[in-house]
Amino acid sequence: MKIKGFLKDVGGASRVTKARLSAFETASAVPVKEDPIGNVAREWHPGALELEVKSIRPVSPTAKTVRFEKVGGGKLPPFYAGQFISLAFPLDGHVLCRPYSISSAPFEARQEQGFVEITVRRSKGDGLISDYINDGLKVGDRLLGNMGLGQFYYEPLRDAKRVVALAGGVGITPFASMAKEIAHGTLDMDLTILYGSVASNDIILKDELAALEGEHVHVVNVLSGDEPGWAGERGFLTAELIRKYTKGDTSYFICGPQVMYKFLRGEIEKLQVPARRVRFEVFGQAKDITAFPGYPVEKKDEVYTLTVRRGIHEDKIPARANESLVVACERGGILLLTDCRSGECGFCRTKVISGDYYVCPENDGRRAADKDFHYVHACATYPLSDMTIKIPIE
Repeated sequence: MKIKGFLKDVGGASRVTKARLSAFETASAVPVKEDPIGNVAREWHPGALELEVKSIRPVSPTAKTVRFEKVGGGKLPPFYAGQFISLAFPLDGHVLCRPYSISSAPFEARQEQGFVEITVRRSKGDGLISDYINDGLKVGDRLLGNMGLGQFYYEPLRDAKRVVALAGGVGITPFASMAKEIAHGTLDMDLTILYGSVASNDIILKDELAALEGEHVHVVNVLSGDEPGWAGERGFLTAELIRKYTKGDTSYFICGPQVMYKFLRGEIEKLQVPARRVRFEVFGQAKDITAFPGYPVEKKDEVYTLTVRRGIHEDKIPARANESLVVACERGGILLLTDCRSGECGFCRTKVISGDYYVCPENDGRRAADKDFHYVHACATYPLSDMTIKIPIE
């Protein structure tokens, strides 16, 4: 940028206006049919993609990796390592949307026969879709997906070149994507992954991660279970352990289960790390909303009537106080599309006409104006009385 002087610089707007008017006067009368900026936007954000399951492979005793390709073949939209994909699952006559961090690398999606992969762990009885992916999804099945979503990626203007990733369970997936991109030479950063697991035989993507280790990728497996003969790190991802693998200016990226987030907030605080150097991935809907401050626990078992308006159509469905408005709509067979299911993206932004509600404080991504005019993100909002909401017509 060239600085010309105070008066010349503050008067720059008038010079630009004159230049534009001159360009208009001398422009060709033949319409310009090319739209290069629009083409780039459509490439990055093509909307819903029809995807086909090409392979399903186990990557631990409790997790599988599913590979998708675009129906008809070809490249997939570009994305950043660490972002997620939202998939729509048609089950029992309903459409259920779920977000999953992408475990494949961006360069793999941009190949002539591009693909995208997710890695999903079987739940312990409370994950309808994760269990379906592990037990019911088949090669050849087709789903709609929207990819390249989320803010959990490396940005050199914001983050230190050295990154310590703190992962737990299936939270390893965005870091697997980053590690692959680094090893391919298309992501310039140094990544050390501290990966917490219970047992060595259930380390998700263990072999793939080991194959990626090199000058700029380091993987440290940490076991919390009592396993005789384990020669590596043990226990939890404590401040002491994190400090051991930190060198100089470092950014910390954190992805894992909610209970891990609560623990690591305290450990990171002990390290006195600047807030700008710490990134937490969104963790989906709260597992237990009653544990958050301000939630009226005495109402947790109440069931209210939720009136859902779509244009002139109106439905009344039951809504549990301890489940989000999105879950209530899914149970009632009403399509309310979501992407992040974490209160961040605003895809499920909904107008509250009447009623009381609670918004999860850690998942409240609303703008100030939304709060003033009673718009909520339905995936992070819980009914505390009978409610009436207005949702978009799909």
